Amino acid sequence: MMNAGSVPTAAGGMKRRLGVSDAVVVGLGSMIGAGIFAALGPAAGAAGSGLLLALALAAVVAYCNATSSARLAALYPRSGGTYVYGRVRLGAFWGYLAGWAFVVGKTASCAAMALTVGAYLWPAQTHAVAVAAVVALTAVSYTGVQKSALLTRVIVAVVLAVLVAVAVAALTSAGADTARLGIGTDTTVTGVLQAAGLLFFAFAGYARIATLGEEVRDPARTIPRAIPIALGITLAVYALIAVAALTVLGPAGLADAAAPLSDTVRTAGASWLEPVVRAGGAVAALGSLLALILGVSRTTLAMARDRHLPHALAAVHPRFGVPHHAELAVGTVVALLAATTDVRGAIGFSSFGVLAYYAIANASAFTLTEEEHRTDRFVPVVGLAGCAVLAFALPMSTVASGTAVLVVGAALYSLRKLRTGGTGH
Repeated sequence: MMNAGSVPTAAGGMKRRLGVSDAVVVGLGSMIGAGIFAALGPAAGAAGSGLLLALALAAVVAYCNATSSARLAALYPRSGGTYVYGRVRLGAFWGYLAGWAFVVGKTASCAAMALTVGAYLWPAQTHAVAVAAVVALTAVSYTGVQKSALLTRVIVAVVLAVLVAVAVAALTSAGADTARLGIGTDTTVTGVLQAAGLLFFAFAGYARIATLGEEVRDPARTIPRAIPIALGITLAVYALIAVAALTVLGPAGLADAAAPLSDTVRTAGASWLEPVVRAGGAVAALGSLLALILGVSRTTLAMARDRHLPHALAAVHPRFGVPHHAELAVGTVVALLAATTDVRGAIGFSSFGVLAYYAIANASAFTLTEEEHRTDRFVPVVGLAGCAVLAFALPMSTVASGTAVLVVGAALYSLRKLRTGGTGH
C-alpha cells in the first residue's frame, strides 16, 4: 500500500522515482562520456577516412539494439535488462549468459572510465585519482538513484557545453577543410567494421535505462521513449564532433592524437579551450562511471535474486531503496581494477561482452508476437547480425579474451546446475 504523496515502489522495495527526462540523462551520461573522449581516436586509426561510415554503421546497429531493448523493457520493467529478457524469451542459460557478459564487461568499462578521469585530471597519479573517483561515486549511488540522476544531469549539461564549444571552435577556424571528410584509399571494409565495433561501445549507454526498469515511473511508457531520445541526441553529438575533428585534423591526425579533442582545439587556434576540454573529459568520464555503476549493480541484483551470484547481493537498502550490497561489491571490484589495469586493456576487454549482450537482446526481441507489440522482425535480425559481425571484427586479442570470458561463464553455469541437480533458475 502507498500513502498519499509517497513514491511508488516496485516489488522488492525498489522505488520508482525516475521520469523520461531522468532516464534520458542517465543514458546520455554513459554514452556521451564513454565515446567522445575515448573512442574517436582509436576508431579513426582503424577506419581512416572511413570514420563517418563506421559511425553510421555503429548507429544502425545501435538503433536496432535500442528498438529491441525498448520493446522488451516495456514488457519486462524489472532490473536486469537482457538478463531478464533472455531468461523469459530464450531460456535460463541465455539470460544468464547475457547477465554474465554485462556484469564482467561493464565492470571493466567502469575501470576504464575511472582511469580516464585520472588521466585527464592528474596524469601523474592516474590510478590514485581513479580509485578516489570510484569510491566517491559509489557513495553517491548508495544514497539513492534520484540523487545520482540529478548529478548526472549536471554532468551531461557541462559536457554538452564543452562539446559545443569544441565544434564551434573547429568548424569556424581558418584551418578547417571539408575536403578532409572525403573517403580515400586508406578505407577498408575490415577497418570500417572494427571502427564501428569500437564506436558501438560508446553508444551502449542506453542499456543503463533498461537496467533501471524497477526505478522508473510508468516503465511501459517511459523506457520506449527514453531510449531512442537518448540515442538520437548522442548520434547527433557524435556526428558533429567527428566532422569537426576531421575537418581540422584529418583522419591521420585524429588517429595519432592521444587527446583528440584537445588536439582539435589547439590545431584550430583555440588553445585557451584546452584546459576546458581536459576538464570536460574528466567530467564526461565521471558521468559514464556513475551510469555504469548504476547499471552493473542492478544487473548484479537481478542475478543475485536468482542465485546466479551470491544471494546477499540481492539486498535492497530499507531507507535508500537501492541494492546497496551489490553497489558496494561492484565499487570494490572496480576500485581494484582501477588500481591495477590500464585504459586500453579495460576497454578492449569490455567491447566483446557488450556486443554479446545485445546479440542476446535482439534474439529475445525476435521471439515477440504481434500481441506483444513487436517491431518488424527485420530490426532484431539486423541487430543480431550486426552485433556478431562487429564483435568478430574487433582485434583478435579482444575476440580471444571475450570468448574466454563467455566460456568461463558458461562453465560456471553448468557447474551450478550439476550442484543443484539441474533445478533452479
